[in-house]
Amino acid sequence: MDHCISPLSTLKPRITPRFAPGPALQSVTRRFRPLTVVVGAGASHCEFSSLNSPLDPRTRPGKDLSTVLQNHPQLFHLAVAQELKKLADDRELALSRMSLSAASHEACLHRRIAQLKEQECQIVVEDVMYLLIFYKFSEIKVHLVPKLSRCIYNGRLEIWPSKDWELESLYSFEILEMIREHVSTVIGLRVNSSVTDNWAMTKITRQMLGRVYVASILYGYFLKSASLRHRLDRILALESQDLHLSHRTSLHYQEMCPNGMKNLLFGRIGNIQAKYKGSSRLEKTQGKLSCYVMGFDPDTLQRCAKLRSEVAVNLVKNHCCALFGDDGTMSSPETDEVISTSYSSVKRLVLEAVAFGSFLWDTEECIETVYKLKEN
Repeated sequence: MDHCISPLSTLKPRITPRFAPGPALQSVTRRFRPLTVVVGAGASHCEFSSLNSPLDPRTRPGKDLSTVLQNHPQLFHLAVAQELKKLADDRELALSRMSLSAASHEACLHRRIAQLKEQECQIVVEDVMYLLIFYKFSEIKVHLVPKLSRCIYNGRLEIWPSKDWELESLYSFEILEMIREHVSTVIGLRVNSSVTDNWAMTKITRQMLGRVYVASILYGYFLKSASLRHRLDRILALESQDLHLSHRTSLHYQEMCPNGMKNLLFGRIGNIQAKYKGSSRLEKTQGKLSCYVMGFDPDTLQRCAKLRSEVAVNLVKNHCCALFGDDGTMSSPETDEVISTSYSSVKRLVLEAVAFGSFLWDTEECIETVYKLKEN
């Protein structure tokens, strides 16, 4: 299935909770030293240092959370929940003061304070989101590829180990088929290619590699959104095959949905009902995901592919710019550099990007349970 969604490009987080760590965590923080893992890349070395990622947390809460993650991972999610709760409370307090002072001479001041608090919270949440994604990669024992400049030697890029099995193990067979087809389409390698084909060399500009990476993040995000929509639509079709969903039934399923899925599924419920008639809808929803996606109208396709929050957009941009651009952008002269690399290394980047997009969707849902994200 080839849904190459148009690229984005720029971000940079490192995360720290404003929760008050106990004595044990404080001592852990004082003893913290960055981790370093070295992975061979031809004649050079790809250094997976610190959090093994292109980005560092930008905020004090982000840095604190990264320390907790590396030294006390069992406390990481608790620390994240505490930080998000504090951010939500701080933002709500600023908005309340702005509302209460609306008729006073201090209205302008409190409005500006609320704006600054919103901006501050957004940066911290970007850090939190990035660390949550990093945590998910660590669960499958996959390190994010560091800045490419660390892995390119004499114009050659090699990423090893490939970690294909770990990255593919995340998905059902049905979704994995679509991902493999996407990989084949974007890098020009057959789905069942030989080992020799995988290690054959190709040439590509760093900028084009960045665009493929971004498109693959969006494809992973799209697949996660579409697969959950497919699952929920199956439930709806089985519950009411005649498609006359009563108001009561519709509310029942809306309560079952995660926050972010409500607009996705129920915002278009009228169109879905009009599109599918009788048993044809049931047959459609019980079919393969690839066939289900082929039936999307342009509006539904866009809904599933669009990043839902501003934080997610900024995160993808900054992560990709940190990964591919030496100067923090994807439009510098360095990004026009032609590099030699193996198809295996390109495949590794694409699989990582698809997983990043899937984890991004999950992370938005997780954060939304505590902290309301600003819509994109």
